[in-house]
Amino acid sequence: MSDDSLPQAMTDLSIRLTGQIVPPRGFDRREFEERARRVQANMRSADIDLLWLTSEADVRYLSGFMTQFWQSPTRPWHLLLPQAGAPVAVIPSIGLSCMQRTWVSDIRSWSSPHPSDDGVSLLIDTLTELAGSRGTIGLPMAAETQLRYPLNDFERLRAALGGSRFVDATASLRAVRQIKSAAEIEKLRHVCALVSRSFALLPELVRPGMTEVEVFRAFRILCLQQGADDVPYLVGAAGTGGYEDIISPPGDRAIGAGDVLILDTGCIFDGYHADFDRNFAIGHVDPASAAAHQRTWDATEAGLACIAAGHASCASVYDAMQSILSPDQKDKSDSGVGRLGHGLGMQLTETPSITPFDHSPLLPGMVMTLEPGYRYADGKVMVHEENLLVTDSGYELLSTRAPRDIPLIDWTGE
Repeated sequence: MSDDSLPQAMTDLSIRLTGQIVPPRGFDRREFEERARRVQANMRSADIDLLWLTSEADVRYLSGFMTQFWQSPTRPWHLLLPQAGAPVAVIPSIGLSCMQRTWVSDIRSWSSPHPSDDGVSLLIDTLTELAGSRGTIGLPMAAETQLRYPLNDFERLRAALGGSRFVDATASLRAVRQIKSAAEIEKLRHVCALVSRSFALLPELVRPGMTEVEVFRAFRILCLQQGADDVPYLVGAAGTGGYEDIISPPGDRAIGAGDVLILDTGCIFDGYHADFDRNFAIGHVDPASAAAHQRTWDATEAGLACIAAGHASCASVYDAMQSILSPDQKDKSDSGVGRLGHGLGMQLTETPSITPFDHSPLLPGMVMTLEPGYRYADGKVMVHEENLLVTDSGYELLSTRAPRDIPLIDWTGE
């Protein structure tokens, strides 16, 4: 791009932060004690002696341990929660100082990586101490979770704990994590608000001659200037008369008049995600794309109305949105997305899923996305997404509602 005024324009936009209140970072000890208490009640009901957590979000949820070092696949991390009492961390020594700043006081560490015993013996000893030689050890085993532990070491551990029973503890943790606390909700409100501001300001940055990469880079910087800690997820597309693929990285193609542009972002503030997209028409919009945007907006409205009516489930919200996307019920596809929304929080996508087969009730305290996708022409799809909090009286939108008509970005001068 040749316009030298863009950096100054972004600087001018970065100072327009009036009225925002930034939530405090982290949580107090009582928050973690309450989370542990609720999980432990579920463990007792499921006859689980010890919960063994190895994935980033699960460990962070019950400890407060937050670091980008999880991006290194070399070292394993373990958090163990007994039926009563505080959790115990078994971690590489490089994370000792960071873990000591959490509420966890019992921290056992080893120097990692180690070629022959990368903490396996220490973990076996700790599991035996906390669960007994014939205890029931629970691990999350369903969608949205992962072992994140070398299979060779896991098999060695299972052989050493031959008297123990390993069971799926997904439900014990998931039921607690799905209902957000007041402090979690404040973080989610904040990150959704800053992304909403960024989307509102984006048209001022898109100029003739910019490539997809330049637009996406400008938006990423804008989100950071508006207060995001990171923008780890930013995908989308631009295409003449519409787009087909919304998960690939942007390319070097120049944006042009007649394009439909979508950006879908998962910005983070203090470990909590926003996840919604916005569509824009460059210069002018063709009738088919304009109608498709209105239909996905109307489908979202139907989903919101279903939630507002009370006693909604994922399946009922799906049916409400699908009735708009396919009024004749001949096409019940989801345009290849796989679902029409999902849970949101510490992870970009969480359970439950807005599908016809997920009958999970939408309960107060859940934070959800509604994400209808509509295939309106060969190779053309329109996707629209909003974030919301389920409340006692219905819902609260966390993202600023998109307009029904697709916004036009002025292309004067092309």
